[in-house]
Amino acid sequence: MEPILKVENLTKSFSRQGQETVAAVNGVNFEVFSGECLAIIGESGSGKTTAVNMIARLLDVTSGSIFLEGREITHLKGSALRGIYKTMQMVFQAPADSFDPRRTLGDGIGESLRNAGLSRRETQERVGELLQKCGLSPEFASRYPHQVSGGQCQRAAIARALAIRPKLLICDEATSALDVTVQKEIIGLLNALRAQQGQSLTILFICHDISLVQQFADRVLVMYHGKIVEEGTPEEIIRNPQNEYTKHLIDSIL
Repeated sequence: MEPILKVENLTKSFSRQGQETVAAVNGVNFEVFSGECLAIIGESGSGKTTAVNMIARLLDVTSGSIFLEGREITHLKGSALRGIYKTMQMVFQAPADSFDPRRTLGDGIGESLRNAGLSRRETQERVGELLQKCGLSPEFASRYPHQVSGGQCQRAAIARALAIRPKLLICDEATSALDVTVQKEIIGLLNALRAQQGQSLTILFICHDISLVQQFADRVLVMYHGKIVEEGTPEEIIRNPQNEYTKHLIDSIL
């Protein structure tokens, strides 16, 4: 089976004046297959967010290759990126920062639909459907980001990411700014979306807490100092961690 996303020897180095070059991501390799949920876990500074920012082409790659549906996207820029964003969308850590505070949630969610040529009425209907799909009533379309809770805003951000029916959804610490109860609600929502869409929705989920993805992810990668140090199912990682860092990580959060 051809992976929807393939990363080969991905590396990102940063250099500071008067200091040696530091590899924030160092030779990372992995694949994600259609319909799968792959979680990347690690503490702050482990390189996981830097890695996904390169995958989403928000950050240039120092070396290595990124393939999306078999097509290399490593060095795409400008207008060439528009095509990949029809396949891949991202949900960020701070949902309110993802929306223009001067525009309603409905405007933000509907932007890509209008750009795709939908009429005003079609866009409104689709926005209402997306909000309901993500556990919000259509009335939320008229609200501004500051008028809703963090959890509600993140649901709206997920609705926006799903608007153009991407095949790959990247969630970068999408629950870390939320309280524990709301975190579980967002995980429940993502699980429900996967059940509804089956093989047509693939999720790359970035977080620091393996207990959060224990019943959600199919596979887990553990990152430490820019490298993948362990891989397995959540059960394998939790019950029988092999790497010393993974053991420390499990002990600290379970």
